[in-house]
Amino acid sequence: MSWLFFTLITVFSWGVYGVFLHTGQMAMQDPVNGRYKAFLFVGIAYFFTAVLAPLVLLLVKGASLSFPAKGLWWSLIAGIVGALGAFAVLLAFGAKGHPIVVMSIVFAGAPIVNALYAILAHPPEGGWGSINPKFYLGIVLAAVGGFMVSRYKPAAPAPGPKPVAHATIPSTVVPR
Repeated sequence: MSWLFFTLITVFSWGVYGVFLHTGQMAMQDPVNGRYKAFLFVGIAYFFTAVLAPLVLLLVKGASLSFPAKGLWWSLIAGIVGALGAFAVLLAFGAKGHPIVVMSIVFAGAPIVNALYAILAHPPEGGWGSINPKFYLGIVLAAVGGFMVSRYKPAAPAPGPKPVAHATIPSTVVPR
């Protein structure tokens, strides 16, 4: 069951990714370039996490550092597609996309794209007709779920009235 543990770590990590990324973008306090500054630090984090950590593990385990061309290219393409998706999320935020909506569409849509592409790349033995109808229902439910979360997202709190400043008399001063 360790696969499930690691899967749930991924679900949590990617589940908070968009909100953290949006928070980082806004905290850059640069309405024009804040998203690019945030993405720069995403890249730095990826360097530590996705370059240095596996390199250290490979060296510690004494693994060969030879990389077959097919594995190298497909892995590189996967990294580019992943980075492109992360960058597009920032561009969506910059185009006034709300993190709840953007990430709901991403995380409802991505499994649909994944399932369909996987079937096209690795067709089932009995063809499309051999696929359990519940699979198609799952795709429809994912799409409906993404729509519903996006459409019925919680409204942002309305700005309340500004507090009124009241004049106070310090307790040490007593009028005579």
